Amino acid sequence: MSNIHQVVIIGGGPAGLTAGLYCARSRFDALLIERRIIGGQIANAERVENYPGFAKGVSGIELGQLMHEQATSFGLQVLLAEVTKVVPGRKNNLVSTSEGDFTAESIIIASGAQFRKLQVPGEDKYVGKGVSYCATCDGPLFKDKGVAVIGGGDSAVTEALYLSKFASSVKIIHRRGRFRASKIFEERATAEPKIEFVWDTVVTQIQGDGVVRQLRLRNTKNDKISVLELAGVFVAIGSTPNSAQWRGVLPLDEEGYIVTNELMETKAPGVFAAGDVRHNSARQAITAAGDGATAAISAARFLSL
Repeated sequence: MSNIHQVVIIGGGPAGLTAGLYCARSRFDALLIERRIIGGQIANAERVENYPGFAKGVSGIELGQLMHEQATSFGLQVLLAEVTKVVPGRKNNLVSTSEGDFTAESIIIASGAQFRKLQVPGEDKYVGKGVSYCATCDGPLFKDKGVAVIGGGDSAVTEALYLSKFASSVKIIHRRGRFRASKIFEERATAEPKIEFVWDTVVTQIQGDGVVRQLRLRNTKNDKISVLELAGVFVAIGSTPNSAQWRGVLPLDEEGYIVTNELMETKAPGVFAAGDVRHNSARQAITAAGDGATAAISAARFLSL
């Protein structure tokens, strides 16, 4: 594998793989670097039913594999490695990894974001088996079932409102005694008969028998322990972008997401960002793919200058 490329793509989720597909079909020498699993966060989804072209749905792992196969069939090179340092320079960008250094005329950052976890027993065990971090992705799977949403901000209340379209009941579990969400969202949730609020409470364990069956809860005021029977738990306590190495290099918003324009351009010439790592991303596989296509088209335009 050469150490010099026209485009280096950092991240192998839907954004990165789509960017790689577009770059490879344009006959650019493109290298995609992924540190963990091809497919990114989508690989954790047991079933994806809102990605166009799959009428009966598709597993997240299979969707990632299909995107990978399609991109590499056109010549995209893929390397499993950890990116340790990036030094931008107009058409001379240095990308240091655990497998060596690479230079690129252009970089597309598609490193995604990580959902913040509860860090309680059973959470990792039941991911995709009742534990979810995306109501839009998995909500329809819980039709006529009881679910809970953990959190108290806009994201948590928005998730609960969406879930109320499918679930028989939705309990919002919040560690405090009042919301951090916007007033309008609070009003909508209060008006929804399927939604119930569980205040001053934290989850201590997620339990099941192959799939989620119950939550163990603790009241933060009196330490009383209770058990909640349900079929699904949606964790909505925020996310953290994988952008730490860009702090001080590129403009980030207050939460650490990379700031881009509608062409996925950052302030650094020839450096683009796509998908969940960028500011104002919808954090959906299909929109990440769209971002990746836009970033690749913009990179092609940059390389032609």
